[in-house]
Amino acid sequence: MALFTVAEARAELARLRPTLDRLVAVRADAAELAASLSPGGAPTPLGGMPELKAAEALLDELITTVQDTGVHLKGLAPLLLDFQAELGGEEVLLCWLEGDAGIDWYHRVDLGFAGRRPLPS
Repeated sequence: MALFTVAEARAELARLRPTLDRLVAVRADAAELAASLSPGGAPTPLGGMPELKAAEALLDELITTVQDTGVHLKGLAPLLLDFQAELGGEEVLLCWLEGDAGIDWYHRVDLGFAGRRPLPS
């Protein structure tokens, strides 16, 4: 398991941004396609079952790309990433939630998202 400094986590997030942006777009397409294929679903110009299967395969690939960096992908909708780190001698997770400008939060490993606090200045 990789340990990130705050600077390393921020750099990794910047490097992952194109992948994360693509993941969000494909996630939305997959949701629309799945809804259109459900009973009574409204048609979509995105396609049908073959396009849904392709979107699901691409989602799996994008998720693997994120996980291969050592980053924990904790949530898909919204995206939630944790970067294992150490602050003040304590093991923590640096936390990024879809919509956050950057990595500005952390939480203790045992508390999870509910224990999220701003990073010290």
